[in-house]
Amino acid sequence: MKPEGEAYPAPAKLNLFLHVVGRRPDGYHLLQTVFRFLDHGDRLHIAVRPDGEIRRSNPLPGVGTEHDLCTRAARLLQSHTGCRLGAEIGLDKRLPMGGGLGGGSSDAATVLLVLNRLWGLGLPRAELQAMGLQLGADVPVFVFGRSAFAEGVGERLQAVELAPASYVVLTPPVHVSTAEIFAHPALTRDTPAVKMRVFSTGFGHNDLERVVCNLYPQVAECLAWLRQFGDARMTGSGACVFAAFPDRLTAERVFAARPEGVDGFVADGLDQHPLLGWAA
Repeated sequence: MKPEGEAYPAPAKLNLFLHVVGRRPDGYHLLQTVFRFLDHGDRLHIAVRPDGEIRRSNPLPGVGTEHDLCTRAARLLQSHTGCRLGAEIGLDKRLPMGGGLGGGSSDAATVLLVLNRLWGLGLPRAELQAMGLQLGADVPVFVFGRSAFAEGVGERLQAVELAPASYVVLTPPVHVSTAEIFAHPALTRDTPAVKMRVFSTGFGHNDLERVVCNLYPQVAECLAWLRQFGDARMTGSGACVFAAFPDRLTAERVFAARPEGVDGFVADGLDQHPLLGWAA
């Protein structure tokens, strides 16, 4: 059954690099990264309910309500503002779970942005970003709405300008646990911090990549294949890997040559989130 409500985009993101530069006393890791959105992602169908109930019209199999970021985001916004309206939320899931593309975080951010407007709340973007951090470290950048250099646990954001690019994204058939990777004893946590001005295409690396490749050979295999064509990297804590190309046609040709049984997609980089104008 098709979800009710108007459809709203929840784009994927890539980490163009990801350095772990330290660890706070509370155990959270300090990061530096550059986020870029893609013109590919999930879509949410959201309609206002007058009865105050938050309901998912098509729950994700195996994901309980307490772990569903869409309903958690709606309820957080509801409790934060005292709003008595509710929402019916449907999700067209296109991004793989455990892929490092930020799917769940992007879904949560879209819920915050859309319900902020549909419920007539008028909360400023900075307040929505702070709320998003309670849901996950990647949520704030989707609310921020621009390509960004991020520090801290991912909440300190500065807009950056990036050159146009098309990306081949491969999705190995594994689900990587972010918590498992960050807790792994082999993870290095002392990459020197850098200033944003040093960033350019090809800068840096992903500190999580070596640990993930050792644990999940399928990720290492996809990286090795994609590196025949350019600077391939893993995004986030995996499992997805990507490489940038100067134009869509070249990216499509590389993607068409991918090994049999390997899924993925081709997407262009986005400078701005499609819902950037939905919060001030």
